[in-house]
Amino acid sequence: MSDIIRNIKGTKDILFDETSIWIYLENYIHQFFSNFGYKEIRTPSFENTELFLRSIGEDTDIVSKEMYSWIDQGKNKLTLRPEFTASVSRSYIQHQLSKQQKSHKFYYLGSSYRRERPQKGRFRQFKQFGIEAFGSEFPEQDAEIISMAYLLYDSLNIKNLKLRINSIGSKEDRKIYIKKLRDYFSKFDNQLTATSKKRLVNNPLRILDTKVDFEINLVKNAPKIIDFISLEDKEHFQKLLNILDNLNIPYLIDDYLVRGLDYYSRTVFEIQTDSLGSQNALCGGGRYDYLVEELGGPDTPAIGFAAGLERLIIAADLDNQKVTPRPDIYIIAINDEAVTISLKLANQLRVKKNLIVINDTLQRSLKAQMKDANRLKVKYSIIIGDEELNKKQVSIKNMDTGNQEALSINQVVEYF
Repeated sequence: MSDIIRNIKGTKDILFDETSIWIYLENYIHQFFSNFGYKEIRTPSFENTELFLRSIGEDTDIVSKEMYSWIDQGKNKLTLRPEFTASVSRSYIQHQLSKQQKSHKFYYLGSSYRRERPQKGRFRQFKQFGIEAFGSEFPEQDAEIISMAYLLYDSLNIKNLKLRINSIGSKEDRKIYIKKLRDYFSKFDNQLTATSKKRLVNNPLRILDTKVDFEINLVKNAPKIIDFISLEDKEHFQKLLNILDNLNIPYLIDDYLVRGLDYYSRTVFEIQTDSLGSQNALCGGGRYDYLVEELGGPDTPAIGFAAGLERLIIAADLDNQKVTPRPDIYIIAINDEAVTISLKLANQLRVKKNLIVINDTLQRSLKAQMKDANRLKVKYSIIIGDEELNKKQVSIKNMDTGNQEALSINQVVEYF
């Protein structure tokens, strides 16, 4: 016997006992975002590597450690998308959407790929969903995006939600702040981990994300970026907070929240829950007002967020039985003639009435098929036995009440 080929580390088969939850949440997300007037966008699973180098930043962990990249037969440098914002921005520029109208609002739902350590709710291939809004620099747009994310989780009854928010100002503000951070952390250079020493040189902002206890204590006394941003950006942030207050969206200002990607500016935020353990982030996002221009497009303010569907599934803790569609009909056929009729009848019910209809394909006995119908908790069974065939009828049984009645075969479709 040949060796069994197994799935690759960091990937997962989603079997039938889970897919109903995935489908339920995917449909929920589609409807939820549509209710806000956002339209779905779908981009390719792989892009030119240069797109992610220029957008995410070469010094980020995603680019330096986690991307799946290769050179194809045509010498093109390609990468499986590690996130969607760069791809959606590329599409926005390529199709000159800014010339069609001032504002564009998109949502997406698809797979992303990162070669990171697999953990609870996160795999190397993971399902990501999110929002991207182009064209508005105003805090009302920030508030809409943040409230969409918060209300999505709240509507799914996820408990202990915590919205952390900050403003990181403009590129010029960040340059000043980065210098101040580098000066501060340089005092402790001999005590920093190897990772943080590298970040001190390449991007000191990343040290603020440290999970090392000693460095966490250092961060508590580090300079705060809010002290270095412009008056205009401070006013923008305060207006956003006022709107969130009016919307009754609770938040916590986190002076050291900066997010890990280079393209962020002004507003950044995360939504967390304690139901995920140490990896507690449900989603994260912020403004990227410079990204479109840096990728060759027009000067375009933008904001968005990204979230993992796997983590949402864990946090929502949905009951598979409650979201699995209940089959409508099980057709029980006891011989070849009955099977021929049942197959034709099943297709008519599926196409004309949009019903979930189960046919037995194992040539089982009447008793075995009825047992299977009970196991599947179908609403109705249609029985085609010898007596029914002789009368050119079927017996329809309501599986909830036990009531049974006879109908001619030609009347079955209209009965439902």
